[in-house]
Amino acid sequence: MPLQLVISNKYSYLCVMFWKKIFCVLILMVAVFRLNANESSFDAVLKEADVILEEEEFAVGKMIFEHILDHHEWHIMTVWKTHITVPLPILLIHDGKFHAFMSSKFHHGHSDYKGFRLVKEGEYKGKIVHVNSLGEISSKLPIDLSITKNVFSILFSAFVLFFIFMNIAKAYKKRGAHQAPAGLQSLLEPVILFVRDDIAKTTMPVKYIDRYLPYLLTLFFFILFCNLLGLMPFFPGGANVTGNIAVTMVLAVLTFLITTFSGKRAYFRELVDFQGAPWWMKFPIPLMPVIEIMGVFTKPLVLMIRLFANMMAGHVIILAFVGLIFIFGKLNVGLGYGTSIFSVVFAIFVSALELIVAFVQAFVFTLLTSLYIGSAVQEHH
Repeated sequence: MPLQLVISNKYSYLCVMFWKKIFCVLILMVAVFRLNANESSFDAVLKEADVILEEEEFAVGKMIFEHILDHHEWHIMTVWKTHITVPLPILLIHDGKFHAFMSSKFHHGHSDYKGFRLVKEGEYKGKIVHVNSLGEISSKLPIDLSITKNVFSILFSAFVLFFIFMNIAKAYKKRGAHQAPAGLQSLLEPVILFVRDDIAKTTMPVKYIDRYLPYLLTLFFFILFCNLLGLMPFFPGGANVTGNIAVTMVLAVLTFLITTFSGKRAYFRELVDFQGAPWWMKFPIPLMPVIEIMGVFTKPLVLMIRLFANMMAGHVIILAFVGLIFIFGKLNVGLGYGTSIFSVVFAIFVSALELIVAFVQAFVFTLLTSLYIGSAVQEHH
């Protein structure tokens, strides 16, 4: 059943991405071949295109980082320099006063509101600062509790998962555990059993499975849902939640704390007196204790970096292929059209790989977390 779910989501996503790329190519064609009202020759079109390129040069690196970084608004599209966005709430605390308003008041960073400014360039880029009557930035930054794209996606994911699993829990109470599952219950029950039987049972003692299974299920479904949501090219998808190192750091810290506070005496003893290691690795230079203690901190670090790097890299590669269209199009219009075919094909291919990576990364993060906890609660033999 999980394999069928992967295949179904894969082909649905490919269809969406295909039509999205086709739409982008059509928009590009219209922009290049838009005829002037007074001149209809092809030379006039090329002249107009050159003017556009001279006025505003397309920077691929800037475009990529604009898409993968967090923002205070949800950008949908730009039509002839008109930005269509979904504003998000701005929540600030400054000088003991609470301020709440929508990000649209900043007009995409072009104007101040109530003495606050969304900085677009420089040292405070992407941050909200307080400015005085002369327009000078205050040294004291306000406490920013705003709902950004990543925060909204996290809250949205939590709400959807809570709604889904509450319905599943009600279905179990109503139908009983011995009746055939139906609806969402039949869709997710094989995945739940997979986490329990193939992850938890194989990595930790049986008596601890029920204690830590809720955390493992939360990790797996939260990471999986955020990964899939980030691959959606339209609202409320598109936020780079698991590609944000702050999010993966929090998940890794939670695993570290649970592992540390759940550790048995044998777990901490082996950190300083590793069983089976030769004596010369413990004395006079405590090489094994140093390695084992370092391993306690490098394990969550690996969890954090692996999930962050894999998900961010996929977004960057897809955007880089799209950016090639504009790079070659600036050199030659025909070359840009030819490049667009290969860029779209490779972007779709990478998107399909990203769909697989979304499941793999959720599985790997949960498996390693279960393995770390299992080694900590293991009794001494």
